[in-house]
Amino acid sequence: MASQMPQELLFSNQSRFSPPNATSCDNALDAWDFLHRVLPTIIIAIFIVGLLGNSFVLSVFLLPCRRRLSVAETYLVNLAASDLLFVLGLPFWAENIWNKFNWPFGPALCRVVNGVIKANLFVSIFLVVAISHDRFTVLVHPMASRRHRRRRRAQATCVLIWVTGGLLSTPTFLLRSVQMVPELNISACILMLPHKGWHMARMVELNVLGFLLPLAAILFFNYHILAALRGQGQEEVGRSRCGGPKGRKSTVLILTLVASFLVCWTPYHFFAFLECLWQVQVLRGCFWEEFMDLGLQVSNFFAFSNSCLNPVIYVFVGQLFRTKLWELYQQCTPSSLMSMASSRQKEILQVS
Repeated sequence: MASQMPQELLFSNQSRFSPPNATSCDNALDAWDFLHRVLPTIIIAIFIVGLLGNSFVLSVFLLPCRRRLSVAETYLVNLAASDLLFVLGLPFWAENIWNKFNWPFGPALCRVVNGVIKANLFVSIFLVVAISHDRFTVLVHPMASRRHRRRRRAQATCVLIWVTGGLLSTPTFLLRSVQMVPELNISACILMLPHKGWHMARMVELNVLGFLLPLAAILFFNYHILAALRGQGQEEVGRSRCGGPKGRKSTVLILTLVASFLVCWTPYHFFAFLECLWQVQVLRGCFWEEFMDLGLQVSNFFAFSNSCLNPVIYVFVGQLFRTKLWELYQQCTPSSLMSMASSRQKEILQVS
């Protein structure tokens, strides 16, 4: 078992970084060998799909011939940007795994890559909260939404979310470093926590601020969204509260995005919580060690997959997104631009 690869990957911030007990904790060798063979391929596949998909979504929302972004679109653009930044860090970790966890990129990229990934962990869930709140306001309090729902307020909210995510990831930027691991004869990119008390602080930051409190808000908002949809009926909600069928389609898209986010991220936060309990020695024994370590690695890639699932949801669930894509195509093709220029010229001649 001493030849087993270290168990710290992207999201696992454990400072414990040594091979498991060679005599007792050797029941999962086959599982580890399998994971070490397939993880890099999965990471690269997620990177390619996430890069192309999120770039496509951003191009549709941000091309110059489109009108200004709506409030909902502002949040969705920031979510796509967060997913795009997230997947840009994945090739570094694929190479790290292929290199037997010997980090080849130096201490600066060790901090930057992990810091950006950690920041986007918080940014993503805070944006999902903001998106859920926006739909809640439109459906449950439509009169208030007309007074308070403004583009600039949405933009300011997004700026605040990015700043908060950056601040919460500061320990990762500061404490990640490349350290020699003599037992494995490698130099690994790991998080060196200065004191055991930091494990409890990390648990509060990651599991409470980064998941449980946002989860409570998300469930509250979406419970009332679904209640409004059921209570009013599809046609009445579409006509009086959502501003027509487009509002209903937007709500379905956002509910799907929220459900996908929770399904992909809940397993990771569960195993991250178990890891914190292990660090403070609440959990002991080989069963919990192997269950936690293997679970973290598998759940990491459920979390990764969310970044490439979102663009797929936009295309296949977001009928409104497909409609806007078609409108964008019609507006931005050379023939349509020439037609617009010709009609504009006729208007000028008529005025003259």
